[in-house]
Amino acid sequence: MFQSHIGEFAGIGVAVCWTMSAVFFEKAGYKIGSLSVNFIRLLFAIGFLGITTLFTRGAFFPTDANGYQWFWLGISGFVGFFLGDMLLFQSYMVIGSRTAALIMSLAPMLTAIIGWFFLDEILSPKNILAIFISLVGIIIAISNRKMKLNISFKGFLLAFGGATGQAVGLILSKKGMGDYDPVAATQIRAMFGLLSFGILITFLGRWKKLGLAFTHSSGIKAVTVGSFFGPFIGVALSLFAIQQTKTGIASTLMSLVPIFIIVPSAIMFKEKITARQVIGAVISIAGASLFFM
Repeated sequence: MFQSHIGEFAGIGVAVCWTMSAVFFEKAGYKIGSLSVNFIRLLFAIGFLGITTLFTRGAFFPTDANGYQWFWLGISGFVGFFLGDMLLFQSYMVIGSRTAALIMSLAPMLTAIIGWFFLDEILSPKNILAIFISLVGIIIAISNRKMKLNISFKGFLLAFGGATGQAVGLILSKKGMGDYDPVAATQIRAMFGLLSFGILITFLGRWKKLGLAFTHSSGIKAVTVGSFFGPFIGVALSLFAIQQTKTGIASTLMSLVPIFIIVPSAIMFKEKITARQVIGAVISIAGASLFFM
């Protein structure tokens, strides 16, 4: 069973890794700011990925990638690591993280639709049902009575842009990666994301503030742990997942982060676990289990 569903298991592994990274990046963001976190996480990730490929492939950088791979993976890094994340973080400021996360739950559906058009990936009725059930569970888990009912058009566009960036980033990654090593492919994406953030920091004149962030020991520790689980293990595993299964299925399993993050958030940030979250988690996991039947 494991071998026949290795892509699906990898997708769940991604959700676990991104859960860990989200918790530690949130902690780091409070200490050194989100822009610094975004830049430093990619810088550390490139180092982690390079050390890995040095041992597994004999090269620190992906010098064996061809122009086609550099082009599509580079665009994927710009769209996914930079544009998508920037829009998502900005949406938090406009409509709040919980409402933004609700709109971000559209990402698997968008991924499936875009994958159908550009990669000729056709989902079975059972897969579509599994995606629908999983998304319903996520929506139940992250929603509450205090959510804004009148979402501003600007806030919606920002969050929807974040979801689209995540979806398009995955599709472009699969198109550019082919059979290429997922770890090396992730490093290419991270390089372009880092370059994009570097240009933005230069434009905003924030290099001095970024330098001060490196002196904040607890903030750097949190970014280091988050970088290990997020743009290093998590993203590399996500590229392996979309290599082994359809992007819509992989994206759905990766989107289980709001479900997996319930317990860590309760422990680290003293958040109360509600009955709604438990019910949503059960429904989402039930939907995800359909992929393995």
